[in-house]
Amino acid sequence: MQSITGSGLPNSHQALLKNQHLLSGRLALLGVASAYLLPELALGGLAMSEQAGVFRAIEHHESWQACFGYDDTALAADSYDSVVVFLPKARAELEMRLALARSLAVENARLILVGEKKEGIAGAIKQLKAVAPQAYKVDSARHCQVWCADAFESAPGFRIQDWLGWSRIGCSGISIDVAGLPGIFSQDALDNGTRMLLETLAEEPIRADRLLDFACGAGVIGAWIQAHQSAQEEPIASVDGVDVQSQAVICARETYRRNSAAGTIFASDGLVDIDGLWSGIVTNPPFHTGVKTDTSMTEQFLRDVRRHLQPGGELRLVANSFLPYEALIKRHIGRVERLRQDGRFTVYRAFRGQ
Repeated sequence: MQSITGSGLPNSHQALLKNQHLLSGRLALLGVASAYLLPELALGGLAMSEQAGVFRAIEHHESWQACFGYDDTALAADSYDSVVVFLPKARAELEMRLALARSLAVENARLILVGEKKEGIAGAIKQLKAVAPQAYKVDSARHCQVWCADAFESAPGFRIQDWLGWSRIGCSGISIDVAGLPGIFSQDALDNGTRMLLETLAEEPIRADRLLDFACGAGVIGAWIQAHQSAQEEPIASVDGVDVQSQAVICARETYRRNSAAGTIFASDGLVDIDGLWSGIVTNPPFHTGVKTDTSMTEQFLRDVRRHLQPGGELRLVANSFLPYEALIKRHIGRVERLRQDGRFTVYRAFRGQ
């Protein structure tokens, strides 16, 4: 086996390996961030990730049942003696993840919560003790804390539908209902970048009968485009969507269903699992953190977009104005122009050359 320190594993996964003596019986891992964890563990079992790329990697490991997100049919209730919960980024998602853990556990199971200090493990303990008052800290390692609750109370009957919420979002005179789940971007409101993108689509629509919304989130762009076309009595374009996160895929499908939108929602890490050509692609891509300007992910995305965009097809993209997108788009897609910009965001339109 690889050494713990040399495996490149997230700190939380390394902390679990240091404490795997706590694990026994049938094991479930919730929120796996790296498939390299699995061969390091003596036990097999169930491994759930809400990230499509990690899920694809988990699928190839023997002795493990891979699950994608919170609605996977392989999440069998009342089945596991040890349930490990890795701390998610969103505090609201932890409540949902703990509820799933309780539904998977058999009577007298052991619950283990692992998370990094910088991710907020200290604040998460209150949520843990709300469902397992007897929980206690067993270790501090790899900048993480490991908490354990023995014989915690199980709670069968987890249903992702019980966690769905709805909000009404409007832009340019068009309103749609949008599904939300804990842990997805801009759950309760329309973010400013997407708003600017939609405003340009109202003023200068993409002329295409089939579109792809990359990083579709809760399906706002696709549902809004079709609602706008309907209001303008224009032909309705099918808008497919793709996102890496399970909650986003679930919400986008629910948003489409509620608004009678047409299109298929795919789960994929980037465009690696996607086949097909589209005459238009729209996106508010999540390729930056703070003020970092590493463009490698953007360049890979634009190379992939070119393969999926028909010659002459349009890419409509919104990004933070400080990011060097214009030259990259011109290099990989073709002629590009700025449709709208302010101090924070810029909307680009580009057409693929031959």
